[in-house]
Amino acid sequence: MTTILTVAHISVCLFLIIIVLLQHGQGADAGAAFGGGGSSQSLLGAEGPVPLMNKITTISAIVFMITSVSLAYFSSTSSTGSMMDAVPQAVMVEKKAEAAGEQIVPMPTVAPEEAPAPEAPKAQE
Repeated sequence: MTTILTVAHISVCLFLIIIVLLQHGQGADAGAAFGGGGSSQSLLGAEGPVPLMNKITTISAIVFMITSVSLAYFSSTSSTGSMMDAVPQAVMVEKKAEAAGEQIVPMPTVAPEEAPAPEAPKAQE
């Protein structure tokens, strides 16, 4: 399901990029409104019904948002477990090694009160 959503999401994303780049910008008619060729449209006038490209852009943007939310939901609910699940397995490995007669050498630890104090730098004469 996640794979199908990912493919659909990428497809809609690419389609949305292409459809937005193909649209005619709103500022392109501003020069014509100020006497650049006798345009019949006014600068801030009504555009009339929404053109087909705007409807397609709106629909693809809605599909893009739905696929984004769906992918986020599926990725948050598909957790496989906790990192702490590995802790008991490490203890079991140690017990199996001890039962097999292998010696486990622990890492050396030094308590803060047992740590040697750093030496003071010697003054040069």
